[in-house]
Amino acid sequence: MILAIAAALATAQAAPCPDVVTAEAFVCRAIRASADQQPEAAAEAFEQAAQQVDSADPQFARLHAAAGNMWIAAEKPNKAAVALDKALAGTGLQGTQRGEALLDRARAAEAQNDLKTARAKADEAAQTIAGDPFLWYFSAALAIREGDPTRARASIEKALTITPADPLILFEAGHVAQFGGDTVGARHYWQRTVELDPSGDAGKAARDALKLLPATVTVQSEASAPK
Repeated sequence: MILAIAAALATAQAAPCPDVVTAEAFVCRAIRASADQQPEAAAEAFEQAAQQVDSADPQFARLHAAAGNMWIAAEKPNKAAVALDKALAGTGLQGTQRGEALLDRARAAEAQNDLKTARAKADEAAQTIAGDPFLWYFSAALAIREGDPTRARASIEKALTITPADPLILFEAGHVAQFGGDTVGARHYWQRTVELDPSGDAGKAARDALKLLPATVTVQSEASAPK
Protein backbone atom coordinates (compact mmCIF):
# COMPACT_ATOMS: atom_id res chain seq x y z
CA MET A 1 0.00 0.00 0.00
CA ILE A 2 2.76 2.48 0.91
CA LEU A 3 4.60 1.88 -2.36
CA ALA A 4 1.39 2.29 -4.34
CA ILE A 5 0.71 5.66 -2.70
CA ALA A 6 4.32 6.74 -3.29
CA ALA A 7 4.05 5.86 -6.96
CA ALA A 8 0.84 7.82 -7.26
CA LEU A 9 2.44 10.86 -5.66
CA ALA A 10 5.39 10.67 -8.00
CA THR A 11 3.06 11.08 -10.97
CA ALA A 12 0.81 13.71 -9.41
CA GLN A 13 2.94 15.95 -7.23
CA ALA A 14 0.45 18.83 -7.27
CA ALA A 15 -2.63 16.78 -6.36
CA PRO A 16 -3.73 17.27 -2.73
CA CYS A 17 -4.10 14.29 -0.40
CA PRO A 18 -7.72 13.16 0.09
CA ASP A 19 -9.43 14.96 2.97
CA VAL A 20 -10.90 11.75 4.40
CA VAL A 21 -10.16 9.45 7.34
CA THR A 22 -8.63 6.42 5.62
CA ALA A 23 -5.29 4.66 5.86
CA GLU A 24 -4.48 5.67 2.30
CA ALA A 25 -5.17 9.35 3.00
CA PHE A 26 -2.96 9.35 6.09
CA VAL A 27 -0.16 7.57 4.21
CA CYS A 28 -0.43 10.20 1.51
CA ARG A 29 0.03 12.91 4.14
CA ALA A 30 2.90 11.02 5.73
CA ILE A 31 4.78 10.76 2.46
CA ARG A 32 4.16 14.42 1.70
CA ALA A 33 5.44 15.41 5.15
CA SER A 34 8.53 13.26 4.72
CA ALA A 35 9.26 14.85 1.34
CA ASP A 36 8.90 18.27 2.98
CA GLN A 37 11.48 17.34 5.65
CA GLN A 38 8.87 17.16 8.41
CA PRO A 39 9.61 13.77 9.99
CA GLU A 40 7.51 14.33 13.12
CA ALA A 41 4.40 15.08 11.07
CA ALA A 42 5.17 12.08 8.88
CA ALA A 43 5.48 9.80 11.91
CA GLU A 44 2.17 11.00 13.31
CA ALA A 45 0.43 10.45 9.97
CA PHE A 46 1.83 6.92 9.64
CA GLU A 47 0.56 6.12 13.14
CA GLN A 48 -2.86 7.55 12.24
CA ALA A 49 -2.85 5.33 9.16
CA ALA A 50 -2.08 2.30 11.32
CA GLN A 51 -5.10 3.12 13.49
CA GLN A 52 -7.32 2.59 10.43
CA VAL A 53 -5.95 -0.92 9.82
CA ASP A 54 -6.78 -4.15 11.62
CA SER A 55 -3.88 -5.26 13.82
CA ALA A 56 -3.87 -8.64 12.07
CA ASP A 57 -3.23 -6.96 8.71
CA PRO A 58 0.50 -6.96 7.75
CA GLN A 59 0.10 -3.27 6.88
CA PHE A 60 -0.38 -2.55 10.60
CA ALA A 61 3.22 -3.58 11.28
CA ARG A 62 4.59 -1.87 8.19
CA LEU A 63 2.93 1.42 9.03
CA HIS A 64 4.26 1.36 12.59
CA ALA A 65 7.72 0.53 11.24
CA ALA A 66 7.51 3.54 8.93
CA ALA A 67 6.39 5.68 11.87
CA GLY A 68 9.32 4.44 13.95
CA ASN A 69 11.77 5.35 11.21
CA MET A 70 10.33 8.85 11.02
CA TRP A 71 10.43 9.26 14.81
CA ILE A 72 14.15 8.46 14.67
CA ALA A 73 14.60 11.13 12.00
CA ALA A 74 12.68 13.53 14.28
CA GLU A 75 15.14 12.69 17.09
CA LYS A 76 12.44 11.24 19.31
CA PRO A 77 13.79 7.75 20.10
CA ASN A 78 11.27 7.09 22.88
CA LYS A 79 8.37 7.35 20.44
CA ALA A 80 10.37 5.42 17.85
CA ALA A 81 10.85 2.55 20.28
CA VAL A 82 7.11 2.35 21.01
CA ALA A 83 6.17 2.34 17.33
CA LEU A 84 8.83 -0.20 16.39
CA ASP A 85 7.89 -2.53 19.24
CA LYS A 86 4.35 -2.56 17.84
CA ALA A 87 5.72 -3.27 14.38
CA LEU A 88 7.87 -6.16 15.61
CA ALA A 89 5.31 -7.69 17.99
CA GLY A 90 3.54 -9.78 15.36
CA THR A 91 4.40 -11.51 12.10
CA GLY A 92 3.54 -8.66 9.75
CA LEU A 93 7.20 -7.97 9.02
CA GLN A 94 9.25 -10.70 7.39
CA GLY A 95 12.72 -10.99 5.90
CA THR A 96 14.40 -7.73 4.98
CA GLN A 97 11.52 -5.61 6.26
CA ARG A 98 11.84 -7.16 9.71
CA GLY A 99 15.62 -6.79 9.62
CA GLU A 100 15.41 -3.10 8.79
CA ALA A 101 12.85 -2.55 11.57
CA LEU A 102 15.14 -4.35 14.02
CA LEU A 103 18.01 -2.09 12.98
CA ASP A 104 15.82 0.96 13.55
CA ARG A 105 14.88 -0.45 16.96
CA ALA A 106 18.59 -0.82 17.73
CA ARG A 107 19.17 2.79 16.68
CA ALA A 108 16.35 3.97 18.94
CA ALA A 109 17.79 2.00 21.88
CA GLU A 110 21.29 3.40 21.29
CA ALA A 111 19.88 6.93 21.26
CA GLN A 112 18.28 6.13 24.64
CA ASN A 113 21.66 4.89 25.96
CA ASP A 114 20.26 1.35 26.22
CA LEU A 115 23.32 -0.31 24.69
CA LYS A 116 22.32 -3.84 25.74
CA THR A 117 19.05 -3.68 23.79
CA ALA A 118 20.77 -1.94 20.90
CA ARG A 119 23.28 -4.77 20.55
CA ALA A 120 20.64 -7.48 20.88
CA LYS A 121 18.47 -5.92 18.15
CA ALA A 122 21.44 -5.27 15.86
CA ASP A 123 22.61 -8.87 16.18
CA GLU A 124 19.09 -10.10 15.43
CA ALA A 125 18.90 -7.80 12.40
CA ALA A 126 22.13 -9.32 11.07
CA GLN A 127 20.30 -12.61 10.54
CA THR A 128 18.34 -11.10 7.64
CA ILE A 129 20.17 -7.95 6.46
CA ALA A 130 23.83 -8.93 6.68
CA GLY A 131 24.34 -7.37 3.25
CA ASP A 132 23.35 -3.91 4.47
CA PRO A 133 26.53 -1.88 5.05
CA PHE A 134 24.73 0.52 7.37
CA LEU A 135 24.06 -2.36 9.78
CA TRP A 136 27.81 -2.90 10.15
CA TYR A 137 28.49 0.84 10.28
CA PHE A 138 26.03 1.05 13.17
CA SER A 139 27.51 -2.06 14.80
CA ALA A 140 30.99 -0.53 14.66
CA ALA A 141 29.85 2.76 16.17
CA LEU A 142 27.95 0.86 18.87
CA ALA A 143 31.00 -1.27 19.64
CA ILE A 144 33.01 1.89 20.29
CA ARG A 145 30.42 2.94 22.85
CA GLU A 146 30.61 -0.57 24.32
CA GLY A 147 34.38 -0.28 24.62
CA ASP A 148 35.00 -3.25 22.31
CA PRO A 149 37.73 -2.42 19.73
CA THR A 150 37.83 -5.96 18.36
CA ARG A 151 34.13 -5.97 17.49
CA ALA A 152 34.33 -2.42 16.17
CA ARG A 153 37.12 -3.40 13.78
CA ALA A 154 35.35 -6.57 12.62
CA SER A 155 32.11 -4.68 11.98
CA ILE A 156 33.66 -1.81 10.03
CA GLU A 157 35.65 -4.26 7.94
CA LYS A 158 32.39 -5.92 6.90
CA ALA A 159 30.92 -2.54 5.98
CA LEU A 160 34.00 -1.68 3.93
CA THR A 161 33.84 -5.02 2.14
CA ILE A 162 30.31 -4.21 0.98
CA THR A 163 30.89 -0.52 0.13
CA PRO A 164 34.60 0.33 0.14
CA ALA A 165 34.16 3.87 -1.21
CA ASP A 166 31.32 5.20 0.94
CA PRO A 167 32.56 8.41 2.65
CA LEU A 168 30.39 7.92 5.74
CA ILE A 169 31.70 4.41 6.29
CA LEU A 170 35.29 5.49 5.63
CA PHE A 171 34.88 8.28 8.16
CA GLU A 172 33.67 5.79 10.78
CA ALA A 173 36.56 3.48 9.85
CA GLY A 174 38.86 6.30 10.87
CA HIS A 175 37.16 6.49 14.26
CA VAL A 176 37.48 2.73 14.69
CA ALA A 177 41.19 2.87 13.85
CA GLN A 178 41.76 5.75 16.25
CA PHE A 179 39.78 3.92 18.96
CA GLY A 180 42.11 0.95 18.52
CA GLY A 181 45.21 3.15 18.78
CA ASP A 182 46.02 3.07 15.07
CA THR A 183 46.58 6.72 14.18
CA VAL A 184 48.17 5.79 10.85
CA GLY A 185 45.03 3.90 9.86
CA ALA A 186 42.83 6.73 11.09
CA ARG A 187 44.76 9.23 8.97
CA HIS A 188 44.47 6.98 5.92
CA TYR A 189 40.70 6.56 6.23
CA TRP A 190 40.04 10.24 6.92
CA GLN A 191 42.25 11.36 4.04
CA ARG A 192 40.36 8.97 1.79
CA THR A 193 37.07 10.42 3.06
CA VAL A 194 38.21 13.94 2.17
CA GLU A 195 39.25 12.78 -1.30
CA LEU A 196 35.87 11.19 -2.00
CA ASP A 197 33.68 13.82 -0.32
CA PRO A 198 35.64 17.10 -0.33
CA SER A 199 32.66 19.41 0.18
CA GLY A 200 30.21 17.03 1.86
CA ASP A 201 29.46 16.57 5.55
CA ALA A 202 31.65 13.47 5.87
CA GLY A 203 34.56 15.17 4.14
CA LYS A 204 34.31 18.25 6.33
CA ALA A 205 34.14 16.12 9.49
CA ALA A 206 37.13 14.08 8.35
CA ARG A 207 39.11 17.27 7.67
CA ASP A 208 38.40 18.43 11.20
CA ALA A 209 39.34 15.03 12.62
CA LEU A 210 42.66 15.07 10.76
CA LYS A 211 43.57 18.34 12.47
CA LEU A 212 43.33 16.60 15.84
CA LEU A 213 45.76 13.82 14.96
CA PRO A 214 49.40 14.20 16.03
CA ALA A 215 51.67 15.60 13.34
CA THR A 216 53.46 13.08 11.17
CA VAL A 217 57.12 12.82 12.13
CA THR A 218 59.64 12.34 9.32
CA VAL A 219 62.81 10.57 10.39
CA GLN A 220 65.88 11.52 8.33
CA SER A 221 68.53 8.92 7.62
CA GLU A 222 72.08 9.61 8.83
CA ALA A 223 73.33 10.02 5.24
CA SER A 224 70.73 12.67 4.37
CA ALA A 225 70.88 14.57 7.65
CA PRO A 226 72.36 18.09 7.41
CA LYS A 227 76.03 18.34 8.43
